Amino acid sequence: MHFLKKGLLAATMFGTIAALAACGGGATDDSAASEDGDIKLTVTTWNYDTTPEFEKLFRAFEEANPGITVEPVDIASDDYDTKLTTMLSSGDTTDILTMKNLLSYSNYALRDQLVDLTDHIGSLDIAPAQESYDMYDVEGKTYAQPYRTDFWVLYYNKKMFDEAGLDYPSNITWDEYEELAKQLTKPDEQIYGAYQHTWRSTTQAIAAAQNGANLIDPQYDYLEEYYDRALRMQDEKAQMDFGTAKSTKVTYQSQFENEKAAMMYMGTWYMGALMTNIDDGKTDVEWGIAEMPQNEKGEVTTFGSPTAFAINKNSKHQEAAQKFLDFCSGEEGAKVLAEVGVVPSYKTDAIDELYFSREGMPADEVSKKAFNPETVAIEFPVDENGPAIDKILQEEHDLILVGDETPKEGIANMEKRVKSETE
Repeated sequence: MHFLKKGLLAATMFGTIAALAACGGGATDDSAASEDGDIKLTVTTWNYDTTPEFEKLFRAFEEANPGITVEPVDIASDDYDTKLTTMLSSGDTTDILTMKNLLSYSNYALRDQLVDLTDHIGSLDIAPAQESYDMYDVEGKTYAQPYRTDFWVLYYNKKMFDEAGLDYPSNITWDEYEELAKQLTKPDEQIYGAYQHTWRSTTQAIAAAQNGANLIDPQYDYLEEYYDRALRMQDEKAQMDFGTAKSTKVTYQSQFENEKAAMMYMGTWYMGALMTNIDDGKTDVEWGIAEMPQNEKGEVTTFGSPTAFAINKNSKHQEAAQKFLDFCSGEEGAKVLAEVGVVPSYKTDAIDELYFSREGMPADEVSKKAFNPETVAIEFPVDENGPAIDKILQEEHDLILVGDETPKEGIANMEKRVKSETE
């Protein structure tokens, strides 16, 4: 698997960054323990009850480190970055901060809110996760340790394909994807051949990845065919229209697990949650995965991003927090993640084998091929103007897919607004 880092770091972004404090520069009083003598580590999470890897990692770490307990500080997924930003600006002392995406990570690093882990990481064997670590490089310094690295695949409902007499997808093109969606749709039953979630990444990130483009660069003509296809599939009733999905806050889980959609492209993070829901009897969907649809058959290009843990500079337990980061980002944590169907950043042949040995995991050759795409492009490059550009792209994305702008108009507005923002 090759991670495409084009545009990952803007040279001007870090030119004026002051040297960040070295590991151990903040409060490290691990003696500030609970009444029974144990150290209690707090970790920010999102949707803890439905994100299985958090609890699994916490309990496994506790078992390996008697005397240290781990408790979540849970935040709703949609509010996560906003809430975490507010917490840190007010001097919050939560020990470990989960870096949900690279964009927020760079913001916290720039604000000098994370412990510099560079020297410590230099003493670790990170070769099996090197490409993920590279994404966290900020002018030669690293402030987080990646524990999972997700990328997008195509999920499909085997039963619905069988009932339609269609072969399961394998290295299909976008044209084939669209045709399959039309054949699998049952408009009278409100069952769609495909579901495309409302995030702008479902159009923009995959288009940028498959066209070697960079969403920071305001030249977006390559997006047009992807928007044209999405609108066409809505008109053909081959997928739920964007306005309905957005206004009713449809979840991608409900569409797929309630068998309302035969195909859905989504991140590999969903596999663990899906298998947990099957184990808990919440759904009995028969599923498989295949490669993301491509412009042409052959090598597979998709997109994704890592997730990491960082240490809050205001943490009172930095030594114990470092043990937690090392556990989760290393081989021990990778084994825990693989067993629950979550893709670890630390990847070896043995870890891959363990991943596919999990009961309920599709283990056919197509699934294994989907798990090892040739290229995984960065979902959204790190840039000092990233938050503003992200907001512009999401706003124009929404306007295009509800029909208030044509793709050409929306793309022109994206380019104009992003240029204005960055000049």
